[in-house]
Amino acid sequence: MYTVLVIDDSVSMRKVISDIINALDEFEVVDTACDAFDAREKIKQLEPDLVTIDMNMPKMSGVTFLRNLMRLHPMPAVVISGESARGSDIFNDGAVGFVPKPALGETMQSFHTKVQETLMNLTFLLKQYTLKKPKPIKPVAQQVKKVDLSNGIVEKKIHPDEVLPKMPASFGGAKIIGIGSSTGGVESLLQVFKKLPDGLPPIVMTQHIPYGFSSSFAQRLNDHSSVNVVEVEQDTILESGWAYLAPGNQHLVIKKQGNDYIATLLDAQKVSRHKPSVDIMFRSLNNSAGSSAMAVMMTGMGDDGSIGIKELYDNGAYTVAQNEESCVVFGMPAKAIQAGAIKDIVHLNDIAKYIVDFANGRKK
Repeated sequence: MYTVLVIDDSVSMRKVISDIINALDEFEVVDTACDAFDAREKIKQLEPDLVTIDMNMPKMSGVTFLRNLMRLHPMPAVVISGESARGSDIFNDGAVGFVPKPALGETMQSFHTKVQETLMNLTFLLKQYTLKKPKPIKPVAQQVKKVDLSNGIVEKKIHPDEVLPKMPASFGGAKIIGIGSSTGGVESLLQVFKKLPDGLPPIVMTQHIPYGFSSSFAQRLNDHSSVNVVEVEQDTILESGWAYLAPGNQHLVIKKQGNDYIATLLDAQKVSRHKPSVDIMFRSLNNSAGSSAMAVMMTGMGDDGSIGIKELYDNGAYTVAQNEESCVVFGMPAKAIQAGAIKDIVHLNDIAKYIVDFANGRKK
């Protein structure tokens, strides 16, 4: 379990954020702080695994506090703030995640989902951090009771058929690579992209990630790879040497246009409980590329992608799943394996090699 310190000058917002985080089994809010100075003392005492920071605070701004924290006591920090205009600047200051506070008209359930998805996407990083972090000066003085915020509501699971028809390609075209991931995928994808060379077939990616974070994450991948990585835009011609990440609030669909692959964005309902959905991306790859595609299923919770990758497998595509040992959560890869949709099961450290081998014709 990962411990969290919530920093916000608003009493009500501290309560809201704490309740959202405490609804996750993997996280526990051990205390809250009303400003930077209060937070500084509690970080020393409790040594939390993660802090959430509001940018607009009294006595010391969140920006200054974040910079000081990264200089004096570097640790994972997620900004939860209404100042969305800062964009990727917070990542340059050292934050590992950003969630905008609820906008006018936005439901609390939407905010709830964004906070939880952001934290779950950081579990791989937190696992690495907790192995080497200092021990707290004294035991945790406060334990916050877990709360169930679901109110008994179970989200309906939408099948890909309701959003994108199944029309498998009969003839393959140029090679293309698709990667699907969720919990733990942010840091895992970074590890893969650091090893990828330039000149590969186009890569498309669906990572379950909150809207507002996907663009900055694409920039992080780009900064650490020889591959050019961008958050995909509507009607983009996919090029070799480039990788395209689905935005955090739309499905990524690949279509064939002449000899080109075109990325389009679909603003539809969630599929397999996700938007963007790996199932939608993989199905679209099967519809457009079929046996010319490679599909990689990486770490993640749930079963999103298992339908689409099975269709690719049945159509002759090359399919790979990350192994249990190297996954943060062996959910999505396990479901794909159980569906009989995987040709090779590989360690995270070897995924880049398998992608290169596919590009060079050594895997199919």
